[in-house]
Amino acid sequence: MAKISFGGVEENVVTREEFTLEHAREVLKDETIAIIGYGIQGPGQGLNLRDNGFNVIVGQREGKSYDKALEDGWVPGETLFSIEEACKRGTVIEYLISDAAQIQQWPTVKKYLTPGKALYFSHGFAITYKDRTGVIPPADVDVIMVAPKGSGTSLRRLFVEGRGVNSSYAVYQDATGKALERTLALGIGIGSGYLFETDFKREVYSDLTGERGTLMGAIQGILLAQYETLREHGHTPSEAFNETVEELTQSLMPLFAEKGMDWMYANCSTTAQRGALDWMGPFHDATKPVFEKLYQSVASGNEAQISIDSNSKPGYREGLNKELEALRNSEMWRTGAEVRALRPEKQEKK
Repeated sequence: MAKISFGGVEENVVTREEFTLEHAREVLKDETIAIIGYGIQGPGQGLNLRDNGFNVIVGQREGKSYDKALEDGWVPGETLFSIEEACKRGTVIEYLISDAAQIQQWPTVKKYLTPGKALYFSHGFAITYKDRTGVIPPADVDVIMVAPKGSGTSLRRLFVEGRGVNSSYAVYQDATGKALERTLALGIGIGSGYLFETDFKREVYSDLTGERGTLMGAIQGILLAQYETLREHGHTPSEAFNETVEELTQSLMPLFAEKGMDWMYANCSTTAQRGALDWMGPFHDATKPVFEKLYQSVASGNEAQISIDSNSKPGYREGLNKELEALRNSEMWRTGAEVRALRPEKQEKK
């Protein structure tokens, strides 16, 4: 484990050079890793582990996700089982179903948490809010986490490309004395770029804030506000979308992902540079109170309770689908579909 300075603050970091894939295989050579749930994270983590030579099985109820597991080569009765059977067979149980489903399935999963097993999460929700979720593991199992900082789709795609998504890791309960080794081995096994240390509470607080903030909630709100402003002042949908979304995602994001926003500021036109520097402050000052309010809502458990309550309401799925449909059918994202179809690479494939 190395100490690396991030902006002058030292953190514990584990790299693939330090904790090799060969060592990870040695640590887990006698383990059976049961992937519970084949929805968002399950396919990426399961396939990466399988391709890296680990002993992996999947537990999934029949339905679309089960059919996806079949398509991905998991074999019923050999590597694909019911949730109950996979939990029984697994020595490491990767609990990768949704937060709401984790609450519902917990009585089933808990039955198979015999002494010495490891209960693995990729999100700190169920444990951090255990008083609300009821997910309280027995004292004689390891409780660990590896949380990729990206979707399961990205985890798999970057793995196939020979790259990786960075992940945080944490040990909540070390019953066997080997919880940390198990955690790091699993983190390397799923194809993490590097691993940085956290705890369950910090992971869920940062994750819920990020999802509601710059990763999804805030970015959609800001994009829509700018798009609407341009449209209200007579700009066409195509012009408004290109200036709001397309240039950001297709031109600028790849550059500041590669080189950083500081590089972007130093390498744009003088007009853009001056304007960005002048308006950075007002946008910061306008949004900082919103982010603080958001963080306090996460820290108080309010956001967790909203999520738990919403998923248990009758008709929630139907209402959710209507909200998602409204977003998809908004002028901005209908325009986006047309703009994406006109990208040169799309035209070349026709």
